[in-house]
Amino acid sequence: MATPRLSGLVLMLMTLATQAAGLPPPAYQLAAQSANIPSTVLFAIALQESGIRVRGRLLPWPWTLNIAGSPYRFATRQAACQALLQALAQHDAKRIDVGLGQTNWGYQEQRFSSPCEALDPYRNLAVTAALLSEHHAVTGDWVLAAGRYHRPAGGAPAVRYRAGFSQQLERLLISFDEVTPP
Repeated sequence: MATPRLSGLVLMLMTLATQAAGLPPPAYQLAAQSANIPSTVLFAIALQESGIRVRGRLLPWPWTLNIAGSPYRFATRQAACQALLQALAQHDAKRIDVGLGQTNWGYQEQRFSSPCEALDPYRNLAVTAALLSEHHAVTGDWVLAAGRYHRPAGGAPAVRYRAGFSQQLERLLISFDEVTPP
C-alpha cells in the first residue's frame, strides 16, 4: 500500500503526464464518467478550487483546506487530516472546504464516512462530480452549474467564480484540443 505522501506525488506526476498527453488525468476521467459529466469540467473545477503552481504549471493539490476563508496546503494527507480535525473543533463546519474540489464539509458531510475521507482524492472527486451533475441537472449549463457548485445562493461570488471557471475550462479545452462540453 502506498503512503499518503507517495500517493499524492503519484497523482501529481500522473496529472503532469496526462496533461502533456492532452487529457485530464485518469482519476478525473473516472469520476466524471461515473457522474456522466465532462472530465474537463471536473478538472477545471479542481484547478479553480485547489490549484497550485508547480514548476510553472497549475495543478490541483489534494490536501488543500480552506478554513474560514484562509487557504492551507499540506504536504501529506495525514497532516491535512490532523489540521481538518482541529479546524472542525474550532470553527463552524460550514466555513471549512476540503480536498481537490474544496467540498464544503458543513453542507456535504453526509456524503463522506468521516472528515478525513474527504481528503481521499478519488472520493473527493466523486463527490465533486456528483454535485456538478446535480447542479447541471437544474441549470442545463456547465458554467452555471460551476457557479452553483461554488455558491448555490448565487450573487456576485458565483458570478466571479463562473468567470474564473470559464477561463480554466477554455484553457483546458484548447490544450486538450476538445470541443465545448455539452
